[in-house]
Amino acid sequence: MALGWDEFRFVRAVAEGGGLNGAAEALGIDPSTAFRRLGAIEKALEVRLFERHRTGYRPTPAGQAMVETALRIAGDVDAFSRGIAGQSDQVAGELRVTAPLGFLGDLFMPILADFRRRHPAVRLDLILAGETLNLSRRDADVALRASRGPDENLVGRRLAATAWAVYGRADRSYGDLTGEDWVGLGEGVAGGLFARFIRRRAAPERIALCLNAVTALPEAVAAGIGVAPLLCYEGDTDPRLKRLGGPEPDLRTDLWLLTHPDLHRAARIRAFMDHMTAAILPLRPALEGRSAQASTETISTS
Repeated sequence: MALGWDEFRFVRAVAEGGGLNGAAEALGIDPSTAFRRLGAIEKALEVRLFERHRTGYRPTPAGQAMVETALRIAGDVDAFSRGIAGQSDQVAGELRVTAPLGFLGDLFMPILADFRRRHPAVRLDLILAGETLNLSRRDADVALRASRGPDENLVGRRLAATAWAVYGRADRSYGDLTGEDWVGLGEGVAGGLFARFIRRRAAPERIALCLNAVTALPEAVAAGIGVAPLLCYEGDTDPRLKRLGGPEPDLRTDLWLLTHPDLHRAARIRAFMDHMTAAILPLRPALEGRSAQASTETISTS
């Protein structure tokens, strides 16, 4: 067997998936096909590529060497792809944009619609993801990220801070919030940032509901399940809710617009980043919790 890219890619998938089932799922093939492919590659090379354990497949030295070669090949292909894409001088073609899962649709979608009206030859592919996509692999071309410090390998612009505050129902009064029920977020959300914030303010028995994403927080608060931290941009514009204090410094992040250095000269990417910047900058007061419409009820949370 003359080894080609497919064989290297397959062996890498087995290693990253921890076995044949993970590789089959990643590559869209049957586990039985994956079993036969690995056997054929090992037979052709006359060497065992993986040690089979109950806990999964572990690469042998030969297997690890093949995985590392696959990573180098993939890196070279990605770099070539970025280089070609970065030379484009046409505001046209596909543009993959990633934003956090549950990102503000009422803010973002009108901006995308206006961009499309201005640049109809650009085909937008929006990826809302809970995880951070890899721009070096071109999982996306442009990323809108809430972060306290972006990846140093990327280039871009800080658009605004994003402020969070505690909110409750607009139709009731609140006393000391330590006596209130809370809507919490799991440890897997934002690295446990929100879980730690709520633990400092509420006893475990006061966490009435725990969610695995921020998207349902406003509805949970509006339904009366408990108070919770919300984006000020979202909470201040919802008539069902009211702010119960100022922006919380512990939850503040920055909103960044980022791309890979190899891509930032491409005309469609420059056009998109310029358009997003021009649209977001006037919204800074609302995003940073400084909106004139925000009515704040000062409550003790200590």
